[in-house]
Amino acid sequence: MKPILPILAAAVAAIWSSAFGGAQLDSALALLARIEWNTSLQQDVSAKVSLLQQKAGQGVKNIEMQFYRRDADKSFLIVMTAPPADKGNGYLRVEDNFWMYRRNTRSFQHVNRDESIGGTQAQGDDFEDRKLTEMYKPALDSAGEVLLGEEMLGAIPVYRLTVIAKAKDVDYPRKIYWARKDNGLLLKEQSYALSGTLMQTSYFLKYTAIADRFVPVEQIFIDEFEKGNKTKMTLAEIEVKPIAKEVFTKAYLENLSQ
Repeated sequence: MKPILPILAAAVAAIWSSAFGGAQLDSALALLARIEWNTSLQQDVSAKVSLLQQKAGQGVKNIEMQFYRRDADKSFLIVMTAPPADKGNGYLRVEDNFWMYRRNTRSFQHVNRDESIGGTQAQGDDFEDRKLTEMYKPALDSAGEVLLGEEMLGAIPVYRLTVIAKAKDVDYPRKIYWARKDNGLLLKEQSYALSGTLMQTSYFLKYTAIADRFVPVEQIFIDEFEKGNKTKMTLAEIEVKPIAKEVFTKAYLENLSQ
């Protein structure tokens, strides 16, 4: 995500600090902006990513990859490093273009942001940083009230917010977020199809602080449609430093794959 301008951040903080007296639209918008701001990085970032995939009847598969991201121009690059059968395959996102690269054919194919990464529950949009406030808005119930409430997620007090899509190119048209009351960090997310069917549940198990923002370093994606399928994503060796522009190019990905 691009960093929010100081004046906007101040406005969001002012709303956030006010009491959540009932399901008010301003409070719901402030919560959505807070969730967005928490993980809005201001620097380039790279990391090693592990995807532990479990599929019903197929056992467990571990996928390792190197990941680079630059939010300033909406770019990221992924190259597989394990297992051997997938090594050298990759994904490249630049602005609104998203390509999948296959080493055996040395070819790039345009794909959507909901493309499965390495055949797992993780999708392309799980690796990008797009503004939640541009994609979603608070949902209303039949009485016109904002679907915002307070509850416990285990032992943690959270806000429960239902949102619906306002952009056409989102992965799911309806989601429910559970965010901590004390700092707004997202702990759980449920994603629904247009029919209302629950498709995926995601848990954000662990965050690491980078400057005044946070990066989720352990997540679990549970397939609610095909029971028994789930993927755990873990980030390690995170580095925050400038990344050369040529990294986010097809030529660089091809060279990494050799």
